[in-house]
Amino acid sequence: MPLTDTWLKKNLDRERSAIHTEPDQDGLSVRVSQKGKLTFQMRFRYNDKQARLDLGTYPNMSLKEARIELQKMKAILEKGHDPRIHKKVELHKITEAITFEALFREWHAKYTIPNKKNADQYLRSFELYVFPKLGSIPAEQITLHMWLDLLEEQFKQSPSITDRILTNTKQCLDWGINRKLIEQNPIRHITGKRDLNIKKNKTVRVLQDDELSLIFKICDESRTSLRNVLFLKLCLFYGNRYSELRLARKSDFDFSKNTWTVPYENHKTGESKGDIVRPIIDEIKPWLQSAIDLSNSEYIFPHENGKEPMGRSGPIDTPYNFMQFARKNYKIEMDHWSMHDLRRTARTNFSAFTSRDVAELMVGHVMPGEQGTYDYYDYQKEMSKAYKKWWKKLSNLSS
Repeated sequence: MPLTDTWLKKNLDRERSAIHTEPDQDGLSVRVSQKGKLTFQMRFRYNDKQARLDLGTYPNMSLKEARIELQKMKAILEKGHDPRIHKKVELHKITEAITFEALFREWHAKYTIPNKKNADQYLRSFELYVFPKLGSIPAEQITLHMWLDLLEEQFKQSPSITDRILTNTKQCLDWGINRKLIEQNPIRHITGKRDLNIKKNKTVRVLQDDELSLIFKICDESRTSLRNVLFLKLCLFYGNRYSELRLARKSDFDFSKNTWTVPYENHKTGESKGDIVRPIIDEIKPWLQSAIDLSNSEYIFPHENGKEPMGRSGPIDTPYNFMQFARKNYKIEMDHWSMHDLRRTARTNFSAFTSRDVAELMVGHVMPGEQGTYDYYDYQKEMSKAYKKWWKKLSNLSS
């Protein structure tokens, strides 16, 4: 006679003098221990030998679920596999499942660092926006809808970061599949343009004067380290590339000649265009001197835990922290901005203070066409005048 829920409830936790087995149908039975523990079992033959497989315990597994699991195991048996081995393999997959954070960090170490220029920036994005929500979950168990929920929520804050997360997640999961660490990539066919409405337009974010005033206020009132504040302020003042200051040595700053020299190997235009030389005006010297005094290395901005130059990630999360500070303390929602947007902001303002050619030299661009081939004038005086005007504006905004 088949098992019923009534029988199971009646015998659950009911002590008896001996172990009892109650049959159901199709090879399913329930084993009743002396203390009344009920365990669903599958009876079958494998290699002409009688065998049993524990399917689960009642009431954690219902009678209906036990019958469904039985049919699943019988299908495994019909394919010639031992259901006991299959069950152990499935259990191993669950207990040994790699979390998404562990998978991403392994991919980051073995693939992104050797192959991607901004590897540390990508990792930092995941540390800020993905790991806190999905990092501890086994990668195999993160569903398509879980990924879409995260991506759609992040899209409200920053479409560009959302696109970065989507692209790197897809690559990471495919990498994991190729190495047999996981078996599926639920977002493989998701695209930023079609599914998330991410439009890759050219970024034109330029911070307005009131935003710059707010940034200076946060520099003074937040707990951001002086090191990171100085880094941000210098990037805004000079409009330099992030890496140019990150890799700068103290010896690159000559206070007798009042010049900051960026060696060709430290900037984008490279050896063919030579070093970039920017003037040091008197007003900026206190910022530079403070940064030098804080450094215990040959580099003006060394890594926090050593004497090597600041890592690529550096204070990359400073803008995010500033936006959070403004939201929490001033109830101001700043539009998203990045360290690179400071460079664009500086360059835009330079146009108000000098000619196009000088403004281009100030941010480290090269003269166009034949002018770059024949014009070797250093334009230090012209750049100095423009930097003084820019300093005056920044001083007014920060007061």
